[in-house]
Order: sequence, then C-alpha cells, then structure tokens
Amino acid sequence: MQTYDIVTIDGDGIGPEVNQSAITVLREAMGDRLRFTAADGGAAHYAKTGAVLPPDTFNACRDAHAILHGAAGLPGVTYPDGTEVGNDLHLQLRFRLDLYANVRPIRLYRGVTSPLAGWAAGSIDYVIVRENTEGLYASRGAGIVLRGEVATDTLVVTRKGVERVARFSFELARRRSGAKRDGRRRVTVCDKANILRSYAFFRAVCTEVAAHYPDVEIDYAYADAITVHLLKKPDFYDVIVAENMFGDILSDLGAGTVGGLGIAASAELGDGHGLFQGAHGSAPDIAGQNLASPLATILSGAMMLRWLAARHADATLLAGADRVEQAVEAVLAQGEQVPRDLGGSARCTEMTDAVCRQLR
Repeated sequence: MQTYDIVTIDGDGIGPEVNQSAITVLREAMGDRLRFTAADGGAAHYAKTGAVLPPDTFNACRDAHAILHGAAGLPGVTYPDGTEVGNDLHLQLRFRLDLYANVRPIRLYRGVTSPLAGWAAGSIDYVIVRENTEGLYASRGAGIVLRGEVATDTLVVTRKGVERVARFSFELARRRSGAKRDGRRRVTVCDKANILRSYAFFRAVCTEVAAHYPDVEIDYAYADAITVHLLKKPDFYDVIVAENMFGDILSDLGAGTVGGLGIAASAELGDGHGLFQGAHGSAPDIAGQNLASPLATILSGAMMLRWLAARHADATLLAGADRVEQAVEAVLAQGEQVPRDLGGSARCTEMTDAVCRQLR
C-alpha cells in the first residue's frame, strides 16, 4: 500500500486552525495513507527569524508528494517596499516550484444559497484556471519606483507560459462533463485583447492550442464583460483561463456567487508539484477564536487527493476525494452545522467534527 508524504505549513492567523481541521478530516478519510510533516513559514516566522520560507521548509516542500497550506499574512508585517510578507510564502513556492496553473473550482453546493437569485445547487459549476507564474504578478519585487514620483510594473506574457496553461485548461475541459447550460465542453479565454498587445498575444496562443482540441469549444470574453456574464449566466461556463491578475480577480468574484471565500478551494499545480490551500486570507481579526470556517481548506485537501490519485493511478485516493466532498456537501445540506460566513454559528471544530461524522 503506497503512502504519501504531505508537508503542512499552518502559517498565520486562522491558518493553523483551518489547516489542522483539514488534516483531521483527511486522516479520517484516508487513515495512514497520508504522512503529514509540519514545517515553518509565514509572516510570524519572518518576524521572528527574517525568513518567510526557510530553506528547510522549501526543501521539504520540493521533496514531498504535495503541500497543504493554511494561510499566511499579518497586518503590519511588510517588506521595506510596503508589500506584505505573508503572500511571499506561497509566491516563492509558486515561482520556485513552477506551479503555473492555479485551479479555482466555482460550484454551488446543496445547503448554500447563492446571492444570485434563482440558482439552485449544482447549477453553477465551472473552473477558473489562472496562469500563475507570469502576467502582471511576475513583476512582484522587480517593479520600479523612481524618485518617489513614478512607479511601474511590467506585464509579462510568454509563449511557453500561455501554451502550457492553455493545454492544462483544454485537458481539464476534456475530463469534465461540460457547461451546465448546454453540456458542451468549453474553454473561455479571458483577456483584454481589444486594448493591449500582451492580451492579444495571450488570446492568439490559446487559439493555436485550441486547434489540437477539436472536441472542446473555444470561447472568448473580455475581462470587464465577463464580470457581468458570471453574474447573469454562470451556467454557460465550463473552464475559464486567464492571465494571472485577471484570474485572481475573477476567482474571487466567482466564489462570491457560490457562498464566498470560506468555501473556495484552490490548487496551485505544476508538472511535478502541487500546493493546496483555501482561497481566503489569514483573517487575523478572528484568529485563535475557533470562529473560522475550515471548509475551503478541507475541500482543497480533497483536490489534493484527486491530484495525487491522477499522478499515481491510485483509485483509493480518488474515492477518498469523492467522500470528502460529499461529506462537506451533506453537512451543509443537513443545515445543522453551518459556519458563520454562510449564515450559521458553527465553530471551526464543530464543522470539522460534523464532516468527520459524516465520513464515518
């Protein structure tokens, strides 16, 4: 029986609470198939040691089968240029491990009421794939501030970067069952090709890749227009691929339509490594109070199982991923334990216990 080494980085704020909750649920689902090893990192660790991602932690992440992360970042803990330290934990892992595809599922679960009127459970179900190593965020730490008067950051788009995230998106669409509206497998390219050459290049390369996937429809949407479409016709979408910053913004908007960031899972994937964490922040205002929802991190853990199952042809992991997702949805549908961000009063530990009971 194969086992898998998972490095866990609790991080800051609510990170330790939600990460430990996810570990508890994953142990319930998979028994001793997963070996968890805790590692240091985050804004608080930087404040103590000067390192947000210590060398030992990076080496452990590089050598592990997968990485499970809570959250990182604390108010006032910044670099001299004013940028937040906490974000640099997963940014360093993202760039150093080449985690080029940030996968953000947007799904309306049973028991969750969408702020969009008239949408039932299951009627919103698409995935945003955010290019994760280029775009505007490639300038982080490399922008220019001139004489305190002018600041610039450069948007970077390469053929290699766009080709691989486009291929990832089309392959993902092939594995899905199509958009909820019409059942058609579809990749929507989100850009501003009508204004900027970098985005016109992004669109052109995606179109070239699409020619190799005749069974998947290609669609195009400008970044401003799609913010309206995601509210008015979310069932049209299957897979959306976007440049780094646009993907960041759209995935938060999409999460808002299905309950918020507290239920928004996330995976940052490369060809050989995977980092899994909820899409929310560290919420230091409620840290240590047992008030945070662990569902986003638990669902990210299910994504981790699914990714490992595909890499290692392990059907047991795939079944475990299904069971965790089904347990979360069953708990929400029952309505007895509902986290605060979804209108209930259940505490972090109570949500964890409820999901574990459902698994049993």
